[in-house]
Amino acid sequence: MKIIKEFKEFAIKGNMFDMAIGIIIGVGFNKIVSSLVSDIILPIFSSIIGNVKFQNLKFVLQKEITDNTGNILQELIVIKYGDFIQVFFDFIIIAFTVFLVIKVFNKLKSKAENEKDTTVPTPKNIELLSEIRDLLKEKQ
Repeated sequence: MKIIKEFKEFAIKGNMFDMAIGIIIGVGFNKIVSSLVSDIILPIFSSIIGNVKFQNLKFVLQKEITDNTGNILQELIVIKYGDFIQVFFDFIIIAFTVFLVIKVFNKLKSKAENEKDTTVPTPKNIELLSEIRDLLKEKQ
């Protein structure tokens, strides 16, 4: 019963909703990046290196063998390194974007926590804590 109570508290606090929204946005962002890579970046890169279609790049380890009736006697085994290149580009773009977003948030956070920077309004809770700290220093 304790775990149900903890889950209720977790769900009610909003963490679950924040996480769900993050996942939905992440899925949408992933689709955008995948389209950017497969529809824009890779065709440009492909034309530069000689009109190679990345989805067709593979290394055959074992050829497929069929009999006269079309039954497969030996499966085709390939390494699809073209698909790997596409996924790698996706990862690089997503990682770089996440890096930039975190960098911007950290910059904004450090600006908000800087008491001497008056260009960014200080949140009320930090302002109250600063006042309490100053009052305690005066009493000592």
